[in-house]
Amino acid sequence: MNKTIYTNEHKHIVQQLKKARIEAGLDQEEVAKLLKKTQSYISKIESGQCRIDVVQLKELAKIYKKDISFFLK
Repeated sequence: MNKTIYTNEHKHIVQQLKKARIEAGLDQEEVAKLLKKTQSYISKIESGQCRIDVVQLKELAKIYKKDISFFLK
């Protein structure tokens, strides 16, 4: 079984997260402040270096004003 971070589904979510952030007009630092995380944490998510759970995805969807289905295949 492949690690989750190497699946096509994970890559798609990562691409959509970055796209949504850019469409929302936010930079990584602004998103990090809203989540009370570091900019490097957001960078690791967007580069595919770490996974996010469904709660984090839901928070990001709210920040980006996107339906959660936007991030899923």
